[in-house]
Amino acid sequence: MKHEDCIFCKIVEGDIPSAKVYEDDVVYAFLDLSQVSKGHTLIIPKEHARDVFEMSPELAASVYARVPKIAQGIKTAFQAKGMNILNNNEAIAGQSVFHMHLHLLPKYDEGEGFDAIWKTNEDAYTSDELAAIATSINEHIEK
Repeated sequence: MKHEDCIFCKIVEGDIPSAKVYEDDVVYAFLDLSQVSKGHTLIIPKEHARDVFEMSPELAASVYARVPKIAQGIKTAFQAKGMNILNNNEAIAGQSVFHMHLHLLPKYDEGEGFDAIWKTNEDAYTSDELAAIATSINEHIEK
């Protein structure tokens, strides 16, 4: 379903131009204007979903099933040495366009483009606390 005020829905509809990388009945992939690294591609479902929390399991499976072949195309085209695949959900996590999308960020050299920086808290939790956290998450996963 198209959302009238969604820039990505407008791109899918052809109302806003884009540099299309790939398209089929489920996804549309196009170059991100920022080009954090050469070949930086966005993959979006054609069906509007705000983020991963709004995606049905079926849509998620269909979208993610297409990631390897698009990633391989980028890698082969530009001899990327690796790739980050990034998905931000909600503003607090860095999402700025509220239509589910995956960033494919090719890596060519250390220190260029995108770098993930992890803050580790590995010494902050005991094994019992980790077990309690895991149990709490598990109890809230829809069965």
